Amino acid sequence: MLPLIEELEDALSPAEALAAFAAWPDVVLFESVLRRGELGRYSFLTADPFASTQIERSTYGLDPFVELRPVLQRCETEAVAGLPPFQGGAAGILSYELGGCWERLPRAAHDELQIPDAWVGVYDWVIAWDHESDRVWVISQGFPETERFARHQRAAKRLADVTAVLSGWPGLERGTSETPAPSGLSAPGLPSQAQSSPGHPVKRFPLPGHPGITSDFDRDGYLRTVERVIEYIRAGDIFQANLSQRLLGQWNGSSVELYQSLRESNPATFAGYLAHDDWAIVSSSPERFVRVAGGVAETRPIKGTRRRQKAEADLYTRDELRQSEKDIAENVMIVDLLRNDLSRVCEAGSIEVPQLCVVESYETVQHLVSEIRGTLKSDSGASSFAESLRLIEAVFPGGSITGAPKVRAMEIIAELELTERGPYCGSLFYCGFDGTFDSSILIRTLVSRGGLAQCSAGGGIVAQSDPVAEYEETLHKAEGMLRALRASSVGKTRHVSGRRK
Repeated sequence: MLPLIEELEDALSPAEALAAFAAWPDVVLFESVLRRGELGRYSFLTADPFASTQIERSTYGLDPFVELRPVLQRCETEAVAGLPPFQGGAAGILSYELGGCWERLPRAAHDELQIPDAWVGVYDWVIAWDHESDRVWVISQGFPETERFARHQRAAKRLADVTAVLSGWPGLERGTSETPAPSGLSAPGLPSQAQSSPGHPVKRFPLPGHPGITSDFDRDGYLRTVERVIEYIRAGDIFQANLSQRLLGQWNGSSVELYQSLRESNPATFAGYLAHDDWAIVSSSPERFVRVAGGVAETRPIKGTRRRQKAEADLYTRDELRQSEKDIAENVMIVDLLRNDLSRVCEAGSIEVPQLCVVESYETVQHLVSEIRGTLKSDSGASSFAESLRLIEAVFPGGSITGAPKVRAMEIIAELELTERGPYCGSLFYCGFDGTFDSSILIRTLVSRGGLAQCSAGGGIVAQSDPVAEYEETLHKAEGMLRALRASSVGKTRHVSGRRK
């Protein structure tokens, strides 16, 4: 009988639904803005979790999911066939520094925004879009109630509240939502596991051509740091490391409007949004981290980038990227690293690479993308979601945004980068009550807090890297984010786009 499911006619688009639910606590959106078959088939929105857990600062040996496991275990249930895969469950962010739970790693010296190393909510309802069939459902599970009648009552109340918002939202003309947040349904959050440490000031440099934007590197400093990474490579410490710079600007606008602007200026397959307390994550990522479906784990690393050009020049850069020995080598290194990571939790001999160094085009750049799959080891005593969480422990953070070997590359990143990455290069994820799991790598991502907006951009450094080209690549990757900041800060994005046809 449960969950309760209602299919919607003439439903809002994911972008409109985000505006409608903006006042609800802990709203999270997974949106496929750029749709490429199965890669961009589904979108999901939910809010007001019945439980949550937060880790301010990770420490080695800490189990970040210790509070989450018993909640998911109490609510474990099978998915309804024929509906989109996420039908309620855990959703949240895992910041880059959470990797310190599984490896003894140093941290960068500065932390400007002090976003938690992890924040995860457990959600008992979801709006699910299937873009291929152009159908939308509200799915309401009724958790955390487990007694049948009480669960049915809660599921019905949730369903009624959500559909009332969807049917009564004031529409495109107003461009904002005044929908009140729900009351009397949420359970207390789970306890935080650590205390935050104070941030530290870091010297910042104006970013040429972008008034009001500063970086933790100036151009010469970034070039010198790339050369330092190359020295580590030549000394035999590593084969590759990802180096990035942190861009910062004043921001006092609506994070929902910022998301609207970003999804338009930089549409991507794994866009997403999460707002909690006084901070928000606004992302338009092209990169899947890991997915679990039917016992198969899949990851899609990006390595190799070229700036988009006009007309014939764009075709030339596409061919040049496809034939670049340097970029192919960079990608293949990460493929090998991820094969090794997956081997920790996958059946021997099951790992395959169905896609290697394929060019994919996005709004401002083109990328080389590969795909690696493996069959998860079966543990008859483990729940399906436990297997998904075990996969995260084996592969986090992603190899494409660390380097090879991973641990040594992360040590060098902490030494050379001046500011903690926070959500950047971490992950926005969901884990369903049935163990279905999907996640993005948080690149092309803005973080807003305390009147500031931060975005980061980087690239993989190998022995053949040209420091000037690497610096310019970071600016190409940041272009869509900076464009979104400019557009929304001057009030150009006051409408809600992307209405469902």
